[in-house]
Amino acid sequence: MQNDTIVVFDKDYLISKLKAIAASGWIPNARHGNHGGIGNTLEDLLGIKENNLPIPNAAEWELKATRSPATAHTSLVHLEPSPRAVQLVVKVLVPNYGWPHKEAGKKYPEGTLSFRQTINGLTRTDRGFQIIVDRAQRKILVSFDHTRVAEHHRHWLSSVQTRAGLGELDPQPYWGFDDLEHIVGTKLLNCFYVQAEVKKENERELYRYSKVMMLQRFRFDKFLAALEQGELLVDFDARSGKITAPNFGCEKICCLPYMKK
Repeated sequence: MQNDTIVVFDKDYLISKLKAIAASGWIPNARHGNHGGIGNTLEDLLGIKENNLPIPNAAEWELKATRSPATAHTSLVHLEPSPRAVQLVVKVLVPNYGWPHKEAGKKYPEGTLSFRQTINGLTRTDRGFQIIVDRAQRKILVSFDHTRVAEHHRHWLSSVQTRAGLGELDPQPYWGFDDLEHIVGTKLLNCFYVQAEVKKENERELYRYSKVMMLQRFRFDKFLAALEQGELLVDFDARSGKITAPNFGCEKICCLPYMKK
């Protein structure tokens, strides 16, 4: 049902709305020029704001909308690593392990450093970073191994040696199992995952919401397994003066830690 400013519907009605949208064919981007147009257009069609699904008397639901086939990571949650009071990304990783930003002296001030790494638990990046799932300590750790840095980063590695030394990260960023399971599990308990085909006509994007899945019962054991198998990624995108919490995300819907319907 709907009044002047508020849209409220039950889960079954939401499912019927998503099915109707999927059957409607090609729909123009409601936010022309907006890179988040797929999600924004879907939210407009549903009459909701910022993917807060107005379902009364139900568990929390998240709405995720991506291109089909997926060309970017599906973001699950942004979360600062512990110990949070230290602000490890901005105060440790960027100044000690960052490298000159490509826009330094242009878009950003001279000397601006960048720390952009997409890290998984299966392999190390060419700068030596990896996620370690430590089940004994019940922690997900960010690890650095200077012996795994590629030769073409030797000048950067030399600067790291001067700034921080070549040992393991200290303090070492981590996410505790208990905190992470609570935060991620609460946010992503249930999720509607919508995929849209994309085409352009007269310089305007159009979307066909061709696939809708309802994902239920977030499972932390699958979350950890996906990290260990390199299917769930932790994405750092930080620079000097920019505080951005790392993002847990994945490239394929089959890697999401849910039971599917």
